[in-house]
Amino acid sequence: MLSKTAEYALRAVACMAASGDPVSANSLAERTKVPRRYLTRVLQDLCATGIAHSRPGPGGGYELKKATNQLTILDVVNTVEPIERIKKCPLGLKTHKKLCPLHSQLDQAYAATERAFKGVTIAELVASASPIVPLCE
Repeated sequence: MLSKTAEYALRAVACMAASGDPVSANSLAERTKVPRRYLTRVLQDLCATGIAHSRPGPGGGYELKKATNQLTILDVVNTVEPIERIKKCPLGLKTHKKLCPLHSQLDQAYAATERAFKGVTIAELVASASPIVPLCE
């Protein structure tokens, strides 16, 4: 259901959140198993929307700008590839004044996904009782 780009963004954000210190793009790529060139584009999107920012120089790297207890999975996903809700007939059928049963069910699933993603902060992911650090080695 999630695009590769959204998954990569979540991996990078979770890894930055777990680190607490700026993380170089090379380190992020290695730790999250995201191809470096692809990760650079994802990081640019995260920086452009104010979720993260880069610090140049020695000891620099990428870090989260937004507080992890206010940053949700949905925020990250919507930054790189928003969940597209179905508002009108995707086929453009003029007789469909409202969504048909199929597209109505699909839209309800997308709405449930949005609610679920909005209900989990990055802080909750990182603070999980699991000994496994989410999306990051």
